[in-house]
Amino acid sequence: MVTTHRSRKHGFWKFILAGAALTGFLVFASAPQVRADERECQNRLARADHRVHEAVEHHGWDSKQAEHARHELREAREYCWKTEHRWWDEDDRRWHSDRDWDDDHGRPH
Repeated sequence: MVTTHRSRKHGFWKFILAGAALTGFLVFASAPQVRADERECQNRLARADHRVHEAVEHHGWDSKQAEHARHELREAREYCWKTEHRWWDEDDRRWHSDRDWDDDHGRPH
């Protein structure tokens, strides 16, 4: 079988097109995952923050429930810091890019 210049050229372009399609798929397929991880961190921190406020309100600052909730909040912050290199502040409704959280979160003034 004789391969013509035209058929080799056609095969080359099919290869390039397939590579471009695969690259596009990988770029777009990975983008929602990044947002999903970010959203998971935000939701995780919001829930943990809420549990601290609830525990302090119902059981007092020095209660074992409040201490457990603060521990869970610290763990959630550490997780997000390690995975996202930032953490969500539910009270201020914003992301922090510094590891500047307050371990006394929820302390009555």
